[in-house]
Amino acid sequence: MEFLLLEKKAGIAVLTINRPQQLNALNKQTLSEINTAFESLREDDAVKVVILTGSGEKAFVAGADIKEFAHFSGEEGSELAKEGHMTVFNLIEEFPKPVIAAVNGFALGGGLELAMSAHVRIASDNARMGLPETSLGVIPGYGGTQRLPQLVGKGRALEMIFSAKMIDAATALSYGLVNQVVPQEELMQAAEAMAHSFMKNSIVAMGFAIEAVNAGLLEGSVGYDVEVQAFGDCFETEDFKEGTSAFLEKRKPNFPGA
Repeated sequence: MEFLLLEKKAGIAVLTINRPQQLNALNKQTLSEINTAFESLREDDAVKVVILTGSGEKAFVAGADIKEFAHFSGEEGSELAKEGHMTVFNLIEEFPKPVIAAVNGFALGGGLELAMSAHVRIASDNARMGLPETSLGVIPGYGGTQRLPQLVGKGRALEMIFSAKMIDAATALSYGLVNQVVPQEELMQAAEAMAHSFMKNSIVAMGFAIEAVNAGLLEGSVGYDVEVQAFGDCFETEDFKEGTSAFLEKRKPNFPGA
C-alpha cells in the first residue's frame, strides 16, 4: 500500500494514513487502501482492536483531495459519496471489532467524517476539527450530516456545518465529539491503553454491541441517502464551482448564490 501503513502488535492493528505532504488528505487511492486494509483485518483473528491515525504531528486527515472532484457533475458527486459510504465509512462504523480514531492534529471535512465513523475517538491537545464544506459550496458527503448530530446534537452540528469553522480539542471534548484529550506525545500510548482495556473483555460480545448500537440509529439510514443526493446536487451549482475554484486558487470565494 502506497498511502497506508499497517503495524500489528499484541492484538492491536495500527493503521496510519501516510500522505504527510498533503496533510493525509483522502484521495481515491487512499480510500481504496483503507477498504482493503479493513477487509483484511476483519478476517485476521489475531487482531482484536484497530487504531486509525495519521502520519506526522500536524494532521489526522485534513480533508478530501479537492483536486480530484472539483469539476465533477452532480451525478459524479453522488457516486463519489455513495462509494465512500459503502467502501469505507459505513464499513468502519459496522466493523465487528472496536475501532479507535487517534486524532493527531487537523481532522477536517472527510477527515472528521472518517474519525466519526470510528467507534471511539481520542484527540491530541493540538487537534482541530470541523466540517468546512459549506465554504466550498457543498455539504459533507461522507456521513457528516448524520454522524455529527448523533454525537453532538442537532444545534451544535448545524452550527459547525453553517459556520465551517474549526473547534479545538477541548471544545470537541465538551461537545462529546471525542472521548478523551491527551498531550500530543501521549496520544498513541493512550489509544493503545484503551485498546488493551477493551481486549480484556469479549471481542465477540463487542461485535454484537456494535451491531445493536448501530441498529438503534437506523432511522438515519434514510438521511444518508438524502445526503448522497444533496451532495451531488451541490456539484451542479455555481456556488460549488466558485468555492472549489477559490480554494484551488488560494483566494476567498465570492459566492453568487446560485
